[in-house]
Amino acid sequence: MRLTYDPRYNIAYMRLHEKSEQVETIRISDEINVDIAPDGMVYGIELLNANEQLHAEDEGNLVLINEARGDRQEIPLGK
Repeated sequence: MRLTYDPRYNIAYMRLHEKSEQVETIRISDEINVDIAPDGMVYGIELLNANEQLHAEDEGNLVLINEARGDRQEIPLGK
């Protein structure tokens, strides 16, 4: 999985798989799009207005936690 964030456009994209075939983008809401392959596999999730969706009580940081190891990493998201 890869999460990218572009502060110029305030868009985040969570890529679950490399696009190996044509995908259909389904608009879930004004701020969320999902890329799905013909077989139903989800390839990625796009978050528009990402800094509002990705930060909450974590002071504007994206927090990555590995529950198995207890590792925690914080990545600041600029506004």
